[in-house]
Amino acid sequence: MGAGHDTVAAELVRRAREQGHDAQAVDMLALLPYGLGGALRRFYRGSVRHAPWAYAALYRLFLRPGTGRRPDGTALARLAGDRLRELADRTGADVVVPVFHLGAQLTGHLRARGLLPAPSVVLVVDFAVHRQWLHPGNDHLLCLTEDAARTARTATGRPADVCGPVVAPEFREAAPGARTWRRLFDRHGPGRPPVVLSAGAWGVGSHLEATVGLLREQGFLPVVLCGGNERLRRHLSGTPGVVALDWVTDMPGLLHAARALIDNAAGQTAVQALAAGLPVVGYRPIPGHGADGVRRMATLGVSDLAGDEDALLRSLRVLTASGPARRARVEAGRALFTDDALDRVTGCAETTTTTRPRSRTDRAG
Repeated sequence: MGAGHDTVAAELVRRAREQGHDAQAVDMLALLPYGLGGALRRFYRGSVRHAPWAYAALYRLFLRPGTGRRPDGTALARLAGDRLRELADRTGADVVVPVFHLGAQLTGHLRARGLLPAPSVVLVVDFAVHRQWLHPGNDHLLCLTEDAARTARTATGRPADVCGPVVAPEFREAAPGARTWRRLFDRHGPGRPPVVLSAGAWGVGSHLEATVGLLREQGFLPVVLCGGNERLRRHLSGTPGVVALDWVTDMPGLLHAARALIDNAAGQTAVQALAAGLPVVGYRPIPGHGADGVRRMATLGVSDLAGDEDALLRSLRVLTASGPARRARVEAGRALFTDDALDRVTGCAETTTTTRPRSRTDRAG
């Protein structure tokens, strides 16, 4: 779904291989039979783009934390069980790491029934932990914050620790490409603070064009990440004082050159910005987990949450200017990066392998 989960998986694989491990990323949706994975992706993309109310309703029914018995994703996820088990057996996997909530449902289901010998360590990539992440069959959960880990421990009864967000090291280092981006920004809006608008891999957002117009009128340079939405990019490209981008391959350079990020999903672009020292303002979030995540980030003090245009402009004027408010926000964001997720994964796997009793099915196998 989108590119955030893929980005996290790819970074874990890179770190693992750098340390001499054998690692493989697998698309959970590709494991589903009958083309269900592709259909699910298309449905999610279409509903978020064209019928956000429909996704909001599904989120309330299936995902939002709360009490009472409600449907979960296990029935769908277990359709991929045979393929995952075959893959784990063929590769001799020592640990399976879901970074997508349906993957967590699948591994939890298999581990609870003794059908997956390798321990499962769930990497929860959302700030707001919804219930689909929280299958009690999994061995361990790793979360972005202590608040999220506490929620996971309470809901599952399983160990849950904090590892912080997973981003490539380039985001936390000096970015050589930033100079090229600054020259581009100076050509399009000299003297205007560049503000990045993130619309995710699919270029989805509420009233994006109105926000772009507001920023232009108020002296900012809107830099719009259109992702795969070519229609949006073409429409905005002809507007003076706007930088409309398709797929960006140098995100570290871009984020180091900008002055703020307007975010609507609390996803991977937001944590990349925090790693790069770029202040984040949540505004007009996408429904469901996006809205909950944006609110959670603001509650944690790592971002602002703007409820209207005036609040958005107030936040941007403070955070794009050099000064104590900007420095404090940058420090709060960078403080989230507490540990190396891969070290946590391998540590959990070693401990679980030696201490967790296997089920009767495991022993029989």
